[in-house]
Amino acid sequence: MKISVFGLGYVGVVTAACFAREGHTLVGVDVAPAKVDLVNRGHTPIIEEQIGEMVAEAVAQKRLQATTDTVAAVAETDLAIVCVGTPSRADGALDQRHIEQVMQQIGAALRTRTRPFYVVVRSTMVPGTMRGLVLPVLEKASGRKAGEGYEVAIHPEFLREGTSVYDFYNPPKIVVGERVSGAGQPVLALYGEKFVAPRVACSLETAEMVKYCDNLFHAVKVTFGNEVGQLCQALGVDSQQVMEIFCSDTKLNISPKYLRPGFAFGGSCLPKDLRALLSVARGLHVSLPMFEGVLPSNRQQIDRAATAILGLGARTAGFYGLAFKSGTDDLRESPFVELAERLLGKGMSLRVFDEHVRVARLVGGNRSYIEEKLPHLAKLLVEQPESLGECDLIVLCHQAPVEHVRQWLQAGRKIYDLTGRRDWAGQTGFASVV
Repeated sequence: MKISVFGLGYVGVVTAACFAREGHTLVGVDVAPAKVDLVNRGHTPIIEEQIGEMVAEAVAQKRLQATTDTVAAVAETDLAIVCVGTPSRADGALDQRHIEQVMQQIGAALRTRTRPFYVVVRSTMVPGTMRGLVLPVLEKASGRKAGEGYEVAIHPEFLREGTSVYDFYNPPKIVVGERVSGAGQPVLALYGEKFVAPRVACSLETAEMVKYCDNLFHAVKVTFGNEVGQLCQALGVDSQQVMEIFCSDTKLNISPKYLRPGFAFGGSCLPKDLRALLSVARGLHVSLPMFEGVLPSNRQQIDRAATAILGLGARTAGFYGLAFKSGTDDLRESPFVELAERLLGKGMSLRVFDEHVRVARLVGGNRSYIEEKLPHLAKLLVEQPESLGECDLIVLCHQAPVEHVRQWLQAGRKIYDLTGRRDWAGQTGFASVV
């Protein structure tokens, strides 16, 4: 395929050199004549392992050339990959001028084009930019709606400086955000059978957010490791060994566990252990701002759910589940107990079904906690989940059987889900915390 790459910075040069090696013909486009000149002489404008020889090889084989002429690049190619920078402004927002300028130029070049064209964005952009900026600018500049002679997609990159060529050929995933279903297939088709990775076509906004999700998590991981290291150093503990052991656990620690959007955490361990180590850190005068923010963030999840539920206008609510997680009767620091307490305080009537919770069987700290938080729990508990159907609203704290949810919805009951399931999303009467 004939491909133009807009922006000969880090991502653009790597993308152009790698696709050229895969047999495609590339035209690099940049506003800086110095970069264009370097590429046309077979030199790389960036420092990256293997890229120097790859650019020289592609230019020698006439698979890569560069230009400052947008109109010529669009005329000579069938697909554009936009890799221009989106730097930060002083207020932290993205400076999108380069994206806007490139889209205006490409759109203007599309006005007289008769053959189909594809515009693929690799630049990192906040969710909503494709639909809110890229599409309107392209449509205005070209005089045509997307789908009328051209199509668009967003194709986030997951390249690390220093290992970008390896990452290109060994991607963790290949993601394409498409405007309409099936429109992302030409992008996925650029990657042959040698590229072994999950291939995902999704909405434009999902693809935009996936890139940010990756980077946010990487930032959190670095900060997590550093804050653990600071505390270990103050305690005289070998932080490297601690983290080696921590990372060896791929069943819970380095895994999808605990990474699904849902509700607040609770139980007898996580809140208590966070408070304990923060207390130790304060005693040692060690600042751990990320860890210090975890419990307040967790409380905000409960605040958010309480506000949303109260806003639904129900007078009676039925809780399906109350223990901090299903399969246990442990009510200690359960976020659902906290939520129930808040709703009761606002005058809402509650009924609670939890197959494992029996007040008479609660002992020790578990009993003490519930006697303090919900002293009248015995009066709230019902024996059968069907009894919740008499309430105006049912709050799913634990995952309920499909038949129960279906019956409640058919009976016109509102359902508020705290479990993060997607089975009933979009159905009348169904709402979710995420």
